[in-house]
Amino acid sequence: MVCKLTPSAPRLILFAGHAGTGKSTLAKKALPLIIEKTGEDFFFLDKDTVYGAFSAHVMQLNTQNPNDRDSPFYLENLRDWEYQGLIDTARENLLLGVNVILVGPFSKEIQSGRMLNSQALGMPPQTSIQIAWIDLAELEAKKRMAKRADPRDQWKLIHWDQYAKRRTEPPIHPALHRFNNSSFNEAAFTRLIDALVQ
Repeated sequence: MVCKLTPSAPRLILFAGHAGTGKSTLAKKALPLIIEKTGEDFFFLDKDTVYGAFSAHVMQLNTQNPNDRDSPFYLENLRDWEYQGLIDTARENLLLGVNVILVGPFSKEIQSGRMLNSQALGMPPQTSIQIAWIDLAELEAKKRMAKRADPRDQWKLIHWDQYAKRRTEPPIHPALHRFNNSSFNEAAFTRLIDALVQ
């Protein structure tokens, strides 16, 4: 997407949450609404798109499983570097005055408070950071993951008890807005968009 520079403070909007909650689907649904409400363009970065092929190749070389995104090897050797690359790409755009919508779990980064601190991220100090945390009950998320049959979910589904321990609650923060995606609610989604562009 070709973006024009935004005259106001740059915006970083995250669609975050655990696997299977519908982050990417909701972010794509939200994008035209956010553009309409702000009159500004956004650079769209989805973790699975940016690092999907790269991570598949690295995991194939190391574990012979290109779909592995949750094993101890992945978590210790690749996970944090993927997220840092996304943050670095977002930072580069924000420094140029380009708004960014970022899609990915970001659970660890949000739990630590880092994703809510523009200074900690090296973003321009005037950056507006807003986070849409997409909620979905554990069993419903597992059901949807099984239904979508994405090979990258296989490790999670086989080792569910181990994976579920990483489903942490996000912190309470004025810039973090929770959206229950158990059944889509148009009015609640409109309120979410309004909160993200405030």
